[in-house]
Amino acid sequence: MLHIKSFVFSPIEENTYVLYNDEKDCIIIDPGCYFDDEKETLKNFIEENNLNPKLLLNTHCHLDHVFGNKFAAETWKLTLHIHEKEKQLLEFAPASGLLYNMPFDNYAGELAFLKEGTTITFGEDELQILFTPGHSPGSVSFYCAKQNFVISGDVLFQQSVGRTDLPGGDHQTLINSICTQLFVLPDETKVYSGHGDVTTIKEEKKYNPYLQ
Repeated sequence: MLHIKSFVFSPIEENTYVLYNDEKDCIIIDPGCYFDDEKETLKNFIEENNLNPKLLLNTHCHLDHVFGNKFAAETWKLTLHIHEKEKQLLEFAPASGLLYNMPFDNYAGELAFLKEGTTITFGEDELQILFTPGHSPGSVSFYCAKQNFVISGDVLFQQSVGRTDLPGGDHQTLINSICTQLFVLPDETKVYSGHGDVTTIKEEKKYNPYLQ
């Protein structure tokens, strides 16, 4: 069984997720820790709960989701996993950080590429990789069918959707991703977004003003 711990990091208020199982192995998704105390918060949680980080994943590579990649990778000897179409965004992230007056050291290690339609096996649990572009060219979501939840990055929010005015964004592609990849999931599926509160597929079908 997977347990989910979320943190809100950086002035951009990004949601970072740690998924861990009963064997104390864990996955770090979108480490947005920018300040030193945020990095310590992430590290302390992992150490205090005797967790063993096994995977480092990005749903996409906008700067607020990658601030802590280098820290996590170096601290726990991890290789970053992203979709291949996000590589250019990852490389551009430090320049984007300067535009927002938020300089940071980018991850510069080896990359492992996530393939849509495949599955990440994690102990006795599985995460399906859903290809959900539109907010960015290679956005992916991680779906756990057994426990009815999806980590959606910045694709779908509580009564909102990801912005599409950034380089590589496309509104119709985003809406198509939501309708064909997320809205086909069971209504009770919990949606853990890149920003804001947890929602459900049912709630967004019914109330999301961008998807009526």
